[in-house]
Amino acid sequence: MSSSTSDKPPGLRTGTLGTADISFFVVSAAAPLTVMAGVAPIALVLGGIGAPAGYLLAGITLAVFAVGFTTMSRHVRSGGAFYAYIAQGLGKPLGIAAALVAMVGYNGMEIGVYGLLGSATSDTAGALGGTDLPWLPIALAGLLVIWYGGYRSIDFGAKVLGVLLVAETGILVLLAGGVLLEGGANGLSLASFAPGNVLVPGTAAVLAFAFSAFTGFESTVIYRREARDPARTIPRATYIAVGFLGLFYAFVVWTVIQAFGEDKVVAAAAGDTGGLFFAAITTYVGPWAADLMHVFIVTSILASLLAFHNAINRYALALSEEGVLPAALGRIHPRHRSPYVAGLAQTVLGAVVVLGFAAAGADPYTQLLLWVNTPGMLGLMALMLLAALAVVRYFRRVPHQEGALRTLVAPGAAAVLLAVAIWLVASKVALFTGASPTVNTVLVAVVPAVLILGLLLAYRLRRTRPEVYARFAEEPPTDPHAEPPTEPHPHPHAEGADPSCPQPPTSSSSTPASVPPSRAATPRSPSATD
Repeated sequence: MSSSTSDKPPGLRTGTLGTADISFFVVSAAAPLTVMAGVAPIALVLGGIGAPAGYLLAGITLAVFAVGFTTMSRHVRSGGAFYAYIAQGLGKPLGIAAALVAMVGYNGMEIGVYGLLGSATSDTAGALGGTDLPWLPIALAGLLVIWYGGYRSIDFGAKVLGVLLVAETGILVLLAGGVLLEGGANGLSLASFAPGNVLVPGTAAVLAFAFSAFTGFESTVIYRREARDPARTIPRATYIAVGFLGLFYAFVVWTVIQAFGEDKVVAAAAGDTGGLFFAAITTYVGPWAADLMHVFIVTSILASLLAFHNAINRYALALSEEGVLPAALGRIHPRHRSPYVAGLAQTVLGAVVVLGFAAAGADPYTQLLLWVNTPGMLGLMALMLLAALAVVRYFRRVPHQEGALRTLVAPGAAAVLLAVAIWLVASKVALFTGASPTVNTVLVAVVPAVLILGLLLAYRLRRTRPEVYARFAEEPPTDPHAEPPTEPHPHPHAEGADPSCPQPPTSSSSTPASVPPSRAATPRSPSATD
């Protein structure tokens, strides 16, 4: 090997993740067991026995979004995912603002969950051993565990998440199997899906909770650089994730309704919201299964934390390679090939937030989790809305051979549906937080405030660092850390290339957007790039 090759800085471990691996990451981020045992009973109280349909409707909406989203992934190969799509479709100022929202959103989704880890582990210790554990040491220990998981190689993380995901979904399948074998409390019924039980006032609240239950599925594209055959792997993993979550959530909630009976489940959920699933599995499977469910809720939370931690690290890596964040955050570990400096920085940030809430005497669940998590959820939903709009505008400008269904109808419909979803969540935010109107107003205002701040930063960057602004979210021809390809491949949007036929993926086919482009770009209007 030549000295120039051996002296190159290490890059991410390319060609490592298959469809199953990426699916584990994104489904784990949603934490299915935690969502079902902790949140679904509230949806039942608010929406009645029609709650399962709410999860199906949310899944259908996000599947429609995925059509344009995955189509865009074949044309925009940047490691910046959301912000790269938005920059290419709606312009660099909004792209930079979206990058800031992504960092705030993903950090909010992860850091708040350390409060849930502390409270859930404490509850599990109390339920299984009668031990009263303080939440703060648990949360701090969790920070170290998640840091180590992100520090190790991405395939190590995929294996860990695979095991944890099988455990948490397995216990829910065990519950459902027990209910189905016994025939439920009064026999099995599909009344939950009857229009009269779905089209009720409480369905709006159920939809708000249902959309929040899918958070993280969109992060498939973040792993493009480490995926095998990303042009096929990323879309497959995205559809598998959203399809599995939508059907699985609806199925599990339906089986719990059957477990108690359609005439009694709402009262049971209202009387013991946190214990509904434990009571069901104790009755239909046994007390030992309820003990396992307590343990698997903790591992479900750890899996979600690790999935979000890895996503945040890759966003930070991409932005450091763009020149927007400090270059040190782009360092790759020479052996594990992980963005370990970004991971350390994210862990330190998490520790500061957790310790700050603890010093203020905040409750780990009602304040650390809900106050930090809610803006994060709204931020990711806002990014999906912007990405759907970006797909429409991008394909109106760039020559392509994609069909109108993928480039106009589906993303346009998704934009409308996501706008409604954001309105539902924002209008029902008190159901998520249980906080005062003042606190809720602040939490909802975080995302538009961050967007405005991001736009101001973008215009400042254009004025003070024009070279960084000029190459932001541009499509790179090669990976700065990859071996040079044996044959140069034209960019799919270059002159003379067929944009509908992306080049076969190589180690240089999915790269950060920070490399100065050396291609003949498809002409764009000034408003699109500036």
